Amino acid sequence: MNDHRKLGRELELFHSDPLVGAGLPIWLPAGAAARHAVEEYIREEERLAGYQHVYSPPMAKHEMYVRSGHVAKFADDMFPPMASSPEEEALVLRPSMCPHHAMVFGARGRSYRELPLRIAELGGQYRAERSGVLSGLSRVRAISLNDAHVFCRVDQVGAEVAAMLALIKRAHAALGFAVDSYRLSLRGEKFLGEPSVWDEAEGMLRDALIAEGVSFFEAPGEAAFYGPKIDLQIRDVQGRELSLATIQVDFAQPERFDLAYVDSEGVKQRPVMVHRSIIGSLERLFAHLIEVHQGAFPAWYAPVQLAVVPIGADQRDAAWALHSQASIAGLRVEVLEEGSLSLRVREAAQRKIPYAAVIGAREAAAGAVALRLRDGRSLDPQPVGEALDLIRSVVAARSVALL
Repeated sequence: MNDHRKLGRELELFHSDPLVGAGLPIWLPAGAAARHAVEEYIREEERLAGYQHVYSPPMAKHEMYVRSGHVAKFADDMFPPMASSPEEEALVLRPSMCPHHAMVFGARGRSYRELPLRIAELGGQYRAERSGVLSGLSRVRAISLNDAHVFCRVDQVGAEVAAMLALIKRAHAALGFAVDSYRLSLRGEKFLGEPSVWDEAEGMLRDALIAEGVSFFEAPGEAAFYGPKIDLQIRDVQGRELSLATIQVDFAQPERFDLAYVDSEGVKQRPVMVHRSIIGSLERLFAHLIEVHQGAFPAWYAPVQLAVVPIGADQRDAAWALHSQASIAGLRVEVLEEGSLSLRVREAAQRKIPYAAVIGAREAAAGAVALRLRDGRSLDPQPVGEALDLIRSVVAARSVALL
């Protein structure tokens, strides 16, 4: 069974405790290591794509969410305002990062030369989900979202959306899954702004999908309240559709927060705000990754990438020397010493560790290791340096294959 909750317990990736509360999972060391590797990858991909990273607080004044429209259109999914006393201003755990990033843009005057301005953050947001719908990592109350907002001119939207689609496709391939279908989500009954503005925004996304040459279907009523969106649909192991990545065009937030830039003629203009997430929330992403890989993550984000297995006590020094070399090379490595040789080899397999380096007397004397791959293959003994270079090359390429 590929249930991520069961695999998460067996592989010690995350833990849920009633004392902490439903929908608030704790990432254990193994899960945190895998998550950190993915976070580093996403931040690097964003940096190379021209994004600037920020940090913003996970709460804000209630007034900001009145201004953004969340209180009017999204209140049922928000935690109630809180204040330390009746005299203090009410604060809200944020349901989204959009208003904070609008504040980043509005922190000073902007010129057309700065556009497109790409702002990214991997931060927390909170949803008041009912306890009955919470499930493992797939539905939680505390969300770690890979979020970004691009502020640009109207004529720049198409190119930005195309770049976002390419970035999402590349990231999904590295993680080991692919987009199944593209959905153009159109406005429903609850929306901010004028229908004519929505028509323009929907047309921009429709044109971008047509330009990409991908087939898509339209879904009235599935848009966010502030703008239409492209949802990149994937399928889980049960064949059900879900969305991780999304791209949204928003004219409403720049208007509500009075955002402006100065154009080449010195005239103030309103930017378009394009919302974008490559992988959605880390929680929902890993619920999917655990199930689609059955816990056997590609080597680049496996919690432990190399298990070192000395055959006997005489090889202990050689094992720990290899551990040191592998750590210096940037690999996540453990030495397995407890139990019989067969038990330790089986432990490495049960923990889904991609590579196990078995060191016997001959290997220790020759400065070599015999690598066993998670898929059952074994490689001939080779020098330690060559074995580490092999693993590092797979990790650096972010390959889903072991060789």
